[in-house]
Amino acid sequence: MEHPSISSFFLMELTPALSAYIQAHRNEDVQKLALRDQKKLGEEAPFVLNQINGWQKAKAKIPTWSQIEGLIYPIQLSMEQCSSEATATYKASLVKGNSFTDLTGGFGVDFSFIGARFKDATMVERNEELCRIATHNMPLLSLPQAQVVQGDGMAYLQEMEPVDVIFIDPARRDGQGRKTVSIADCEPNLLDYNDQLLEKGKQVLVKYSPMLDISLAIKELKGVQAVHIVSVENECKELLFLLGNTAMEQIPFTCVNLSKKGDSLFTFTAEEEKICPASLATSIGQYLYEPNSSLLKAGAYKILCKRLGLKKLDTSSHLYTSDNYISDFPGRSFHVIAPFTLNKKECKEHLKGIDKANIAVRNFPLSANELRSRLKIKEGGDTYLFATTLQNNHIIVKCEKADQ
Repeated sequence: MEHPSISSFFLMELTPALSAYIQAHRNEDVQKLALRDQKKLGEEAPFVLNQINGWQKAKAKIPTWSQIEGLIYPIQLSMEQCSSEATATYKASLVKGNSFTDLTGGFGVDFSFIGARFKDATMVERNEELCRIATHNMPLLSLPQAQVVQGDGMAYLQEMEPVDVIFIDPARRDGQGRKTVSIADCEPNLLDYNDQLLEKGKQVLVKYSPMLDISLAIKELKGVQAVHIVSVENECKELLFLLGNTAMEQIPFTCVNLSKKGDSLFTFTAEEEKICPASLATSIGQYLYEPNSSLLKAGAYKILCKRLGLKKLDTSSHLYTSDNYISDFPGRSFHVIAPFTLNKKECKEHLKGIDKANIAVRNFPLSANELRSRLKIKEGGDTYLFATTLQNNHIIVKCEKADQ
């Protein structure tokens, strides 16, 4: 992905004195440091303060990198746009071979984690300063085989030798900064380069925004062999399309949620989902289930009923119930305390003594904020209220987490 212009202070040398200051103060508030030490640091202040800010972000986003001394970090926007260690590690698990080329290197997070598995690894990036940073960082990241090339990835594609794996992450904003959700609106537009990518790479891994229409992308892209919908802590982060020259009768969708509590994966095909009969509930069982965001994005609705023995509350509710506890459900699980309606008497009975609750709305005529205002309940606590529809009736399901 191409990044905005980066100030030339990133070309400054990371001297022992600067390194010592950064290490001594990297756990402090950057704004307070700027006010206190701006004059002392002089012209090096922007560079030093950005390194501290970058390290702090890396500690949370790329923890392995934060433990390596001497790395240089780019501007804040590049840190925000780069992949996390969790998603980069997952991408690395999907491909293999001897030679690898990343055509949109950026800060180099995806490149470093994927490239570590290859004998030969080349990163192409337009921005000179990002290339300089990558050239400095790769040896520190134990990637002596890494080659950093400054240039346009699509121009490089025309001249490069074939490799085992190509990775590309098209920019997801247009020239005016607006978000783009279609392949044709991304830069580069892979519909113009699809054939060349498949000629030069045995496998091509493409990363797109989770806003992209998966079904449309499969129709437009040639050679799709698998789709991975990746969430981190139940927030959908990216769509990955694995392309190749092997014809696929059915394309598997893998929904993954990467979490500190443990990762979950669920794989199905669109055909499986299509032929599954609707299994709708007539009442609320002892447990309620909310699929993780990857499953919802992928459209894994009816297949959950078939695979896990669940009942769906309503065609459009996307909540599930059972009397038996499904411990490995790919999402959140709740123990049902009681279902009730918006009838004032029922609300008073079931919400007695409760001034806080976590409210979620699924296929319900009121928004979460409107319902919260109506029930006069603040956000938080251990009680969960799911406002939804069951057999054309609007209900509220009072729950507590099943695994707490």
